[in-house]
Amino acid sequence: MKVLVITNDSTVFLKNGLSSAKDMFGGRVTEVRNFCNRLSEVCDVSFGIISGRFGFVPGEYTVMPYTEITDTPEAYHQLQERKDYASVINSVSKPFDRIIVFVPKAMMAILLDNDAFPRKVISVTDEAFKEHFEKNDWTWYPRSGARIGKANSDEIIKKISSMG
Repeated sequence: MKVLVITNDSTVFLKNGLSSAKDMFGGRVTEVRNFCNRLSEVCDVSFGIISGRFGFVPGEYTVMPYTEITDTPEAYHQLQERKDYASVINSVSKPFDRIIVFVPKAMMAILLDNDAFPRKVISVTDEAFKEHFEKNDWTWYPRSGARIGKANSDEIIKKISSMG
């Protein structure tokens, strides 16, 4: 099984110079990166980041530190207008069996409004999207506190393991 994991960038930079996108950020990205490491034990995992400067980039792409972090609904919309990250995600994610998404509520709304997902989605996200996920036969986990949370992380890995 091939899985694409998507998150957005963080204001916490771990590197001062060039680095892969997946290794550039700390903060909330660290939890997603650790999740990807665990998930890679049960399936083929690719990791992508919605970057405030570049739009959507695969985790292996080399990036440099920047100041254009998106951390408000307005900034997410401006980035979508500039970089159309939803269309890029739609295109890039087509070869994958599942897409796992960990982004803020306002960014998830943009992705859903712009049909970013051509495949089944798994996400830890706001309850506002529960009905949309259920209608599409996608998997929704409630977000409370951390980006993913230990219990949700364990459940997602268990679910992917049973599929593949």
